[in-house]
Amino acid sequence: MTDRFWTTPNQVTLLRLLFVPFILINVVDGNYDWALGLLVAAGLSDGLDGLLARVLHQKTLIGQYLDPIADKLLLSSLFLTLSFVHEIPWRYTVLVFSRDLCILVVAAVLYSTAGLRDFAPSIFGKLNTFSQVAAVFFVMLLEVHSRPWVAFGRKAFLYSTFVFTLASGIHYVFLTGQRLRSAEQKRSA
Repeated sequence: MTDRFWTTPNQVTLLRLLFVPFILINVVDGNYDWALGLLVAAGLSDGLDGLLARVLHQKTLIGQYLDPIADKLLLSSLFLTLSFVHEIPWRYTVLVFSRDLCILVVAAVLYSTAGLRDFAPSIFGKLNTFSQVAAVFFVMLLEVHSRPWVAFGRKAFLYSTFVFTLASGIHYVFLTGQRLRSAEQKRSA
């Protein structure tokens, strides 16, 4: 078990988790250039751990859970912190947190009551994550480089985060219903 935990991709994911407090500290201190640089480094590490897992044939179950946890921790804490410093309106943060909390609670209930374990992200979930990453990036970039195209990117990605958060949440409800019906049919067959 410990051998599977300490694979190179998992170590890169754990390194990404270490970036989180330093990014947040720099945001709170108004050092957006450093925060942005660390965010880019965290993003590169996210791509690197997936690449290493495939190339080194070190895909692990713990890595499949650890990677999205690291992503969610980074994004959720950034949305929260950027709202506290008045860079992201609270309505976006509340929506993002509400969706994630609902998914977490439903997944825990389905796992404990029906034994469902397949919670692979949908295309809407992936688009939502991309929108969130881009929104956070452009919010911080606007603090470093105040340009009209950056302000447009900030606005566009905050709106797309709103849309894809709702769409992925609704889609998740439909997928969960399908998975529950499928599980019921297998049990009754």
